[in-house]
Amino acid sequence: MRIDGKVVLITGASEGIGAACAAEFARAGAKLSLTARSEEGLRRACPNGPGPNALIIPADLTNEADRRRVVERTVETYGHIDILINNAGVGVYWPSWNIPMEEARYLMELNFFALLGLTQLAVPHMRARKSGMVVNVGSIGGKMTLPWLTIYSASKYAVGALTEGMRMELMRDGIRTLLVCPGYVLTGFQKNVRAGQAPAKVREGRRFAITPQRCATDIRRGVERDARTIVTPRTGWLLVLAMRLFPSLVEARMAEMNGTA
Repeated sequence: MRIDGKVVLITGASEGIGAACAAEFARAGAKLSLTARSEEGLRRACPNGPGPNALIIPADLTNEADRRRVVERTVETYGHIDILINNAGVGVYWPSWNIPMEEARYLMELNFFALLGLTQLAVPHMRARKSGMVVNVGSIGGKMTLPWLTIYSASKYAVGALTEGMRMELMRDGIRTLLVCPGYVLTGFQKNVRAGQAPAKVREGRRFAITPQRCATDIRRGVERDARTIVTPRTGWLLVLAMRLFPSLVEARMAEMNGTA
């Protein structure tokens, strides 16, 4: 899909991958609608102000009224939505066997149900034009479970299944879907988790991390070539393949990293 002139709605756009996507798609000529909880963060993501090609909409996407407001304001401003990038999400470092249910429910609410709800509001505008793309930012944890992020991984597996099913549902409407599975990205993810801390061996992996800008570039390229799934960096596919071919070995290694072996 050609990005120049397209209307792109990006969630979680105040920092990290979302803010990097805003900059990347702006350089490609997109008209932006940016949403996140923090208006201050959104304005930091647009240091020169929103300008004529960026609309800023602070919102809590776990709230249905806010989701409707985001889509309605985007359509009122630009007339339609070409690309929806569902990036907003949260993590929690808490074992699945004793995580408080309210924490698990909140994580699923933001990572999955808010994404689904916003998609349901945006897709009818795409179907009316027989064109569009839904980009769902999952995780490599949605391809292989990370035991220090089990509930997070579960939410990202759900996002992956949704993305693939929606691709088949909407194929005849001219709407494509792209699943993005980042590995370790240098964002504020660990700082912003709702509870807990990554195991020490996981934190050491930061030296192998990619930048949000690299991730955003891969997302932009994936949109341009109508990709189905991208893992960024691409070496992440090797981990996914290893899990499929040698599950017991990989699980033992992951348990060791988690400090549970």
